[in-house]
Amino acid sequence: MHIEPGLVDGTKIVLSYATAAAAGGVALKSIVSSLGEKGPVSLAIRSLIATIGVFVFFEVMPHFPIGVSEVHLILGSTLFLILGGAPSAIGLALGLLVQGLFFSPTDLPQYGMNVTTLLVPLFGLQMLAKRIIAPGTAYVDLQYRQALTLSTAFQGGVVAWVAFWAIYGNGLGAQNLASIATFGAAYMSVVLVEPLIDLAVLAAAKTLRPLLDGSSLVGARLFQAA
Repeated sequence: MHIEPGLVDGTKIVLSYATAAAAGGVALKSIVSSLGEKGPVSLAIRSLIATIGVFVFFEVMPHFPIGVSEVHLILGSTLFLILGGAPSAIGLALGLLVQGLFFSPTDLPQYGMNVTTLLVPLFGLQMLAKRIIAPGTAYVDLQYRQALTLSTAFQGGVVAWVAFWAIYGNGLGAQNLASIATFGAAYMSVVLVEPLIDLAVLAAAKTLRPLLDGSSLVGARLFQAA
């Protein structure tokens, strides 16, 4: 979902700094509130795992330029369910930054747009999870319908933000709208895959419950009902 260089440029790119700062503020609030969950050491460990995972998703796993952006298997809902919201936010931001600094420096001017495009859907995913997952349900016990809803929400949010940046940068011309539609159609195909990955990872976690329950490596809600 990387915003292509030049899609938004000049003074328009200033908006991305504002949206990224706002997203960072929300993430910081989530980080502070999560410190009481398992402590700072666990938060740091899970954030490192998320950062490595995001880097692998973006740089190592297959990704294809389509339309106005690139299609990646981000697995945002997977990170959230296994590691928790705050570590996922840190991992998305840092993984994206590491990739830009060391492998794709041309992406750095678009960092504000890209991090907004990832974090805001993650925050939406967190809010949705509170509505559709009963307080007495641990994440390892999710049903396919719930995993599909979470994945669709995250991926749909990413597509919506990419569309916003594309229209903000290049307007409502037919070619631009066609490129947005091409990207959106390709990207939403990820929705067919991600819930299955979510359930497979959750099933593996359930099998490893004797080892992972209470561990600093996973979020508290993975095995414990709220």
